[in-house]
Amino acid sequence: QVQYVESGGGSVQPGGSLRLSCTASGFIFGARAMKWYRQAPGKEREFVARIDPTGRRRDYKDSVKGRFILTRDNAKRTIFLQMNELKPEDTAVYYCQADGSTTWGQGTQVSVDV
Repeated sequence: QVQYVESGGGSVQPGGSLRLSCTASGFIFGARAMKWYRQAPGKEREFVARIDPTGRRRDYKDSVKGRFILTRDNAKRTIFLQMNELKPEDTAVYYCQADGSTTWGQGTQVSVDV
């Protein structure tokens, strides 16, 4: 079955950086676009970034453009989200998901606070 394992979260101060990873299984990874979502306390889950199967096209939520970089390694079935210049409003649980999937992993917590 489809599974996602997210990791790399943590607590940082504003301006800091984190690198999230998501390893997926249960489908042909190299054939699917992959996305990151996040959910802040008391808010709806929201789209953060998407990368196409080849890694050549990436789309980002406006508020993270220029700060977050999404990449993928198809051989390792893994996507990475490099998050720089983190802000308190980036605090959330981050989840990954393949296009067309309805499964969610456990997510990884990112906390940005002084």
